[in-house]
Amino acid sequence: MALPNAALAQSAPAAAEPAAEQVIDFSSDQVTYDTSGDIVTAEGQVRMSRDGNYLAADRVSWDRNSGRVVAEGNVVAINPQGDKFIGDRVDLSESLKDGTIENLLIVLESGGRIAAVRGTRSGNQTELVNAVYSACPATTAAGCPANPSWKITAARISRDSTTGRIRFASGRLTILGLTLPLLPVFSIGDGSREGAFSGTLVPGIRIDSNNGLEVNLPYYWRLDRNRDLTVTPHLYTGSAPALEGRWRHLTSTGAYQVGAFLTYGNIPEADAVDPTPADGHGLRGYFEANGRFQLDPHWTLTSSLRGATDKTITRQYDISRDDRLRNFVSAERIDLDSYVSIEGWAFQGLRSTDVQKRIPIALPAIDARFRLEDPVLGGQVELQANSLAILRVDGQDTQRAFASARWDLKKLTQMGQELTFTAYARADAYHTDDSAETTVDIYRGQEGWQFRGIAALAADLKWPLVGSLWGGTQTLTPRLQLVLTPALDNLKIPNEDARAVDLEDSNLFALNRFPGYDRWEDGSRVTYGFEWALDRPKWSIYTVIGQSYRLTREPGIFPNGTGLSDRFSDIVGRTRIRFGRLVDITNRFRIDKDNLALRRSEVDLTVGTDLTYIQAGYLRLNRDISPTVEDLRDKEELRLAGRWQFHPYWSVFGSTVLDLTSKDEDPISLADGFDPVRHRVGITYEDECLELGVAWKRDYERIGEFRKGSTFSINFALKGIGR
Repeated sequence: MALPNAALAQSAPAAAEPAAEQVIDFSSDQVTYDTSGDIVTAEGQVRMSRDGNYLAADRVSWDRNSGRVVAEGNVVAINPQGDKFIGDRVDLSESLKDGTIENLLIVLESGGRIAAVRGTRSGNQTELVNAVYSACPATTAAGCPANPSWKITAARISRDSTTGRIRFASGRLTILGLTLPLLPVFSIGDGSREGAFSGTLVPGIRIDSNNGLEVNLPYYWRLDRNRDLTVTPHLYTGSAPALEGRWRHLTSTGAYQVGAFLTYGNIPEADAVDPTPADGHGLRGYFEANGRFQLDPHWTLTSSLRGATDKTITRQYDISRDDRLRNFVSAERIDLDSYVSIEGWAFQGLRSTDVQKRIPIALPAIDARFRLEDPVLGGQVELQANSLAILRVDGQDTQRAFASARWDLKKLTQMGQELTFTAYARADAYHTDDSAETTVDIYRGQEGWQFRGIAALAADLKWPLVGSLWGGTQTLTPRLQLVLTPALDNLKIPNEDARAVDLEDSNLFALNRFPGYDRWEDGSRVTYGFEWALDRPKWSIYTVIGQSYRLTREPGIFPNGTGLSDRFSDIVGRTRIRFGRLVDITNRFRIDKDNLALRRSEVDLTVGTDLTYIQAGYLRLNRDISPTVEDLRDKEELRLAGRWQFHPYWSVFGSTVLDLTSKDEDPISLADGFDPVRHRVGITYEDECLELGVAWKRDYERIGEFRKGSTFSINFALKGIGR
């Protein structure tokens, strides 16, 4: 036994054991030794530790003959895993690891609590009699006693600290005061870092108009600490059963997961990716896999793969709301002065109008950028090389490659103006096959090889002016940009990645206002505008507005209606107003320069806190674009959402999306000016360790012959427990 100096000052054994046998360290206010019984008794703030096991009590007696340690009064024992055992009287072995505790409270490292009349710990196993368990804290944030929202009472509870598994015998579950019977013997995880164990998970219940009543029964296999498999049978009253599986694996360099959903049922011929069977029935499935691996400090490999047997399976079974499935594999190298990306992309269209053979595959897509370490003429130089191959089973094929160099120099004048000078040069090579398969002329390009050289010079001036206004600080920043670019024969080049062009505040001062590389905005121009901001303690305003003027009289290549087709562009801007943390409103707009009509109006409003709020969004695109430009459709949409927390733990929520597009705005639109897209409403209870809710959702979107309809779902989760 090793005794600190404070203990040696009291009545204590005359001699200490050799250093090699110092297996128990302890301190106390007083130590006495009974030579006849060979019993050491420590009293007053006793603290003992051995091999990571810690004990604190008012009084501890140690029988050196039997190795029995008895602690009494305010006893607290902590094991190496961080679990805390609290009781009135503890009978332990000499190792401080095994023993019996009366009137026990266990505070698990994961935050859960177990209380029992008596508990026995042996090795990694703890056995409890007449016990109650909850993952919830037993006190409020102020430290007052609290009744947990859920708890499990059982005649016997056993816990394995190595696996985190808690087994109950003759248990009952109490949720918000309602007691429910449980299986005679069942087990859960304690939510600790030890991991999970194999077993059945909480079932799920849903009702929808297509599949009827759904019950899913997931089963979890823990194969190792870094590998697991979850298999979920789905049973429906209105559809054939389905089977879902998910494999997860954490490796030394990264992680990946693979999931699949398989069923049998009717496949509408219009929605099938491949020809359907003669009777319209067959296997239906969905597959997904994703992962990320850090191969070394610079190289990262990322992938995401998704596929479906038909266009409606993801909507019918609530797997995804995406209207296209993206597949990609990407290898990236990133360091301080360089970036290299090698990617491959493929897509599956899930819209009723999608023709899979005409959807492109991008393989390979290579992009490399290098920033020179040393300045050139005082400016920063960035080099770029890019290559892309677009392939289609039925349609136009395009290959491109280009190399570019960009030089940027920033200066501050004595009057506080910020000047940026830019020089840009690029050389392109394109090759096109089957260009006649593309029906839109402005996207097609010319057959065979095409070459293009691009050059641009730009000067950008900002002048921040700062002053006081209305008790706050205002900043007015006029901005002027000049871009000089010679005329280009853009239409000889096919357009694959620069189609959805629209003038907004985000690209007003861009060197090229097309979104991709296949189109370059030629013709010199001047862009002007200003930013204004006002910051006060409780509210703020930020606004930006601007316009551009093309210096050349040559006709532009922007489609009519984009706001950029004439010499003077439309006027674009954005305004954001915030009142504390309660109100946040943002408006984006584009005003026709000729008649001041609103060509783009977008409003996003949030009123409230994180717990109780109202959100509204409105979008109207009134660009008056020709129907032949398929990537720039006009539309009008209203979005509403809200949440009201009427109790510290209870809240109701709802949302809706309305399609306000009319035939006048988009002749090919299926909406009639006021069509619902989807509604959702529900009520939920959520505290630190329980989540319970009921929701209804109705989806009005139609994909071919399929319409989702109504869905009822019940969400139930006991937080703080593992699998």
